[in-house]
Amino acid sequence: MPLRLRLFDDVISGFGDDCGVSPAELEAMLTPRGKGNRICMKDDHGLNTPLSIEIPAKPLMRRRAAFDVRRSIFSEKRIADVDLTEDSPIQTFKKAKDVSGITPESNERLTNGIISAVETLEIGNDMIADGSSKYSLPTMPGKHKDLTSISPEVMADVIRGCFNDVIGDVTIVDCRYPYEFDGGHIRGAVNMYTKDEVNSLLQKPVADDKRHVLIFHCEFSSERGPKMYRFLRAQDRMMNSNMYPSLNFPEVYLLHGGYKAFFNNYQDLCDPISYKPMLHENHAADLRHFRVKSKSWTGDDGNQKTSRRHRSRLGRHLSF
Repeated sequence: MPLRLRLFDDVISGFGDDCGVSPAELEAMLTPRGKGNRICMKDDHGLNTPLSIEIPAKPLMRRRAAFDVRRSIFSEKRIADVDLTEDSPIQTFKKAKDVSGITPESNERLTNGIISAVETLEIGNDMIADGSSKYSLPTMPGKHKDLTSISPEVMADVIRGCFNDVIGDVTIVDCRYPYEFDGGHIRGAVNMYTKDEVNSLLQKPVADDKRHVLIFHCEFSSERGPKMYRFLRAQDRMMNSNMYPSLNFPEVYLLHGGYKAFFNNYQDLCDPISYKPMLHENHAADLRHFRVKSKSWTGDDGNQKTSRRHRSRLGRHLSF
């Protein structure tokens, strides 16, 4: 007798002789979609009770699961574990389709270009943002994992011209407020603390034969510098959305530790040789003014924009 039937015999014996169900009938009852699914037995109250339940077909469950997966992948709603940052290929490609109205042929070329660029950038973290070459300057791990950082020592070597043979123009973007900048800054740096000023970098012509490097920083390179770095990259991606992964400035760095760390080690490369912190007691009013101003920008439509939170703060400040 097969093993399964022997097991059924054990089950029948457990019910007793009054069960009225043979092993073959019990096997049919326990078989999905079997004819025994329709067999009932009478309970103590004389009611017919089904001996099995309907089991859904597995292929239907698989199709439903696959449908749910496809729906979650292609849904218009943002999925938390998908990279939708401004610099991601998915977001750039979606904006390119929405804004540019490209044809199917150019759409295919763009898709192939994105795939090729992503494959190139995945080879290693030492490739610049357009995947055309490796970084010119030695990099280091920083607080902001999505940004490329350099040490104060490398920054000093850049100012001294130690990398002139591998890079062309260098723009050191100081994102601190004007009173901080006037109180001491890295030699040759430019003060850009608003989005309008940073965005103006993209309006200047860039020579194709020269590598133009940008280096952002603020007091500690903790908030203002990284924020402007990300803003410029997002604007650059949008401007070149039809030519992904091309960028006006594919090689951008963040000075690790900011001006404070640089000043502590290379005061001779600062002009003037001084350091004025953002929270200086003599500039409380300037701090409030420039902080609000730094949160607004004109944008592509030419209208001044300010965040709701800072408009509220500004309103409270002006009401007194």
